[in-house]
Amino acid sequence: MAAETWQDGEAVLARARAGDGDAFRVLTEPYRRELQLHCYRILGSLQDAEDLLQETLLAAWRGLDGYQERASVRTWLYRIATNRCLNALRAGERRRPRPEVVTAPSGPSRRPAEPAWLEPYPEPLLAELPDREPGPEARYEARETVSLAFVVGLQQLVPRQRAVLVLRDVLGFRAAEVAAMLGMTANAVHLALRRARAVLAASLPGQDRERAPLPGSAAERRVVDDFARAFEAGDVAALVELLTQDARLTMPPLEATYEGAPAVADFLRSVVFADGRSFVLRGVRANGQPAFALYRRDRGSSIAHAHGVMVLGLAGGRVGEMTRFVDNGLLGAFGMSRSLRQE
Repeated sequence: MAAETWQDGEAVLARARAGDGDAFRVLTEPYRRELQLHCYRILGSLQDAEDLLQETLLAAWRGLDGYQERASVRTWLYRIATNRCLNALRAGERRRPRPEVVTAPSGPSRRPAEPAWLEPYPEPLLAELPDREPGPEARYEARETVSLAFVVGLQQLVPRQRAVLVLRDVLGFRAAEVAAMLGMTANAVHLALRRARAVLAASLPGQDRERAPLPGSAAERRVVDDFARAFEAGDVAALVELLTQDARLTMPPLEATYEGAPAVADFLRSVVFADGRSFVLRGVRANGQPAFALYRRDRGSSIAHAHGVMVLGLAGGRVGEMTRFVDNGLLGAFGMSRSLRQE
């Protein structure tokens, strides 16, 4: 059976090299979604990841004659995708204008070096990933490596360190494979990885935080349902009861960050729910975390209009992170409409 499979693969590769588009799709389709997620981890943007995925597949199609089969098709595609992402980062192709910052009277609690652009990764796309174990060199659990905190932490690394860490610690490629992919020496890979691990560890939530409840568990549903009821009621006191003391509220791509339950409460009270504003929340999931499509109610109207996507980061039975993405264009990726009609 193994020999037959190998022979079939050789035949598909030969047809693809001869210009057979269907054969090329057979060759590359099993890796499409995981390559998109790989680009997303490096770039932090779903839209950019899809663009770079298309560039990767086009480059692979054009470069099939140069594929010498020293590595697997999967490894070859990862090499192309990683270097395309690094080229895009070096060229600054991902710079986009920032909206104006909206602040509470007390102002944001601090302005850290957040990513210039960040987008959530819809759960339905994660469900399409193949059931493939990472290589033996991987250090992180799959659930951890799609979380928003992890993706934000990756963006703090310089591009090459980012690529090395993802290839080694997330995907589990060996150091020699990573060196060949990136045109580095093995020693350079080890040095970049050591520095990347140190920076990433410093940027991730502290070890004293409780672990988030399991996805879909009763504990998670309880926190999420309580949060949705309080938010739709505009009940800031009830929301504060659900927050950790060190809770953070961010709004990519805005630079403002509100840190600590009092600062978050001040922003909710003076900006989010100011002048009687009210919202409708519809549950979705992003990055393996509970999330909501937000809709703002219009006074005197039965229509509620899109107001972005909010992702929750849980710590035990409380909310430690609120990340609201202001781009309404993201709703389509979650299968949500731009407006809701209220009865």
